[in-house]
Amino acid sequence: MKHWLASTALALCLAVPALALAQDYTPDSNAKPGGAIVITYKDDVATLDPAIGYDWQNWSMIKSIFDGLMDYVPGSTALRPGLAESYDLSEDGLTFTFHLRPGVKFHNGREMTAEDVKYSLDRVTNPETQSPGAGFFGSIEGFENAGPDGLSGVKIIDPLTVEIKLSRPDATFLHVMALNFASVVPKEAVDEYGADFGKHPVGTGAYSLAEWTIGQRLVFARNETYWRAGVPYLDQITFEVGQEPVVALLRLQKGEVDVPGDGIPPAKFTEVMANPDEASRVVEGGQLHTGYITMNVTQPPFDKVEVRRAVNMALNKERIVQIINGRAVPANQPLPPSMPGYAKDYKGYAHDPEGAKKLLADAGYPDGFETELYVMNTDPNPRIAQAIQQDLAAIGIKASLQNLAQANVIEAGGAGTAPMVWSGGMGWIADFPDPSNFYGPILGCAGAGEGGWNWSKYCNEALDAEAVKADSFKDPSDPARLAMWSDIYVKIMDDAPWAPVFNEQRYTMKSPRMGGEDALYVDPVSIPINYDYVFIKE
Repeated sequence: MKHWLASTALALCLAVPALALAQDYTPDSNAKPGGAIVITYKDDVATLDPAIGYDWQNWSMIKSIFDGLMDYVPGSTALRPGLAESYDLSEDGLTFTFHLRPGVKFHNGREMTAEDVKYSLDRVTNPETQSPGAGFFGSIEGFENAGPDGLSGVKIIDPLTVEIKLSRPDATFLHVMALNFASVVPKEAVDEYGADFGKHPVGTGAYSLAEWTIGQRLVFARNETYWRAGVPYLDQITFEVGQEPVVALLRLQKGEVDVPGDGIPPAKFTEVMANPDEASRVVEGGQLHTGYITMNVTQPPFDKVEVRRAVNMALNKERIVQIINGRAVPANQPLPPSMPGYAKDYKGYAHDPEGAKKLLADAGYPDGFETELYVMNTDPNPRIAQAIQQDLAAIGIKASLQNLAQANVIEAGGAGTAPMVWSGGMGWIADFPDPSNFYGPILGCAGAGEGGWNWSKYCNEALDAEAVKADSFKDPSDPARLAMWSDIYVKIMDDAPWAPVFNEQRYTMKSPRMGGEDALYVDPVSIPINYDYVFIKE
């Protein structure tokens, strides 16, 4: 599914009648149960705890182990019921009453109840959990005082009914209830494993974790008592980690791998597309994605807006896009062009090295300065970082490259120890199709704390207040609301905590035996793959 559909889906999917229709998904008629597949990744998985995991590699894994109250139609951005089979919304738009499915069981065999829903929401918003997704739940009553005593706005009505009261209308709330962070977990399992729950996950999802050999592989097994009839199809999924993308592609060509999780290596893209048989198995999908450079605004010299603007002006984005075979378009703002709220008339910063040098001189750095640029070590990111390094050197900024595993870059960004981060391989792909999703976690004050995803540590309280107003609409597609979001992102670009670089398309490949519609392999929500609905044709 191309990501331009997201804007039309958004206006429809929050209404109750549309929700009732969305649950009627018809899987591929050729789908049949059984079999096992192999997926490869270069890096190991950091955690499978839904309250903590927040990178594209573990996102779809977590989504297959856990469920939330809401879900999405496979391969789509349209909402459908999850663990809640229905809900009621009060006339003032502040109180949601969710009615849970009876008989849903955790992988440990215990039946899920409303108490588990409350526990899970209390846990993810408790500061002690240090969840990077806590800010998503900011509209729930009592969020400001969230702690060991839980959220005052979440109440158990009976074992199958939970009420969630908001402090303000929130146009994104049902999407939030479909996020991994809102997954329902059993308290006894969290209590048993503590900080290691992410290595011993227990959920209600289509698959359970059968094995995890750190640095080698994870094995998922079919949940035989899964509450959704007919899925999943596969008996087993093996995720082999530590696999270089080029090696993974060779193994795919030999029939040893079914999907290379890191996609087609850019250096091999032209070769793959020149082979008709292989090209026929390439899957392309649009993404609500932006790749960007963060600058830590709390540290000199990036505490000066002139320096940050100079970095924006130094970049030759068209040249950088060519490094990835033209599989992207240059970006001029945080939002991708297909996202509602994109500021179509905003031109951004032109490529102007001489103007950038003048800004550096005005900021007190006529001879430039030295800094570090952190980058994920999977191709093509080091090559992209080298191009950025060259552009910065042209205006006097000497940036040494720190090529690290994804988890290490994320850790440095969250800790605030990285002066600059190239987000490639971790660049923002929307959690849900709404402009607010590009703000709170990565540009808002809520994401700027320790461990947060706002690696620029940019916190503008005035814009935070504007963001709250923009989301206090009952209709997410209200033109006035979208105009407010456009204005917020233009103001952010004036402050320049980021240098947006490009908006990327996703390309992957599957083995001849893999079945299921292409949209499942570039799922806009279960990024990168919807494991619950793919199957083996043989």
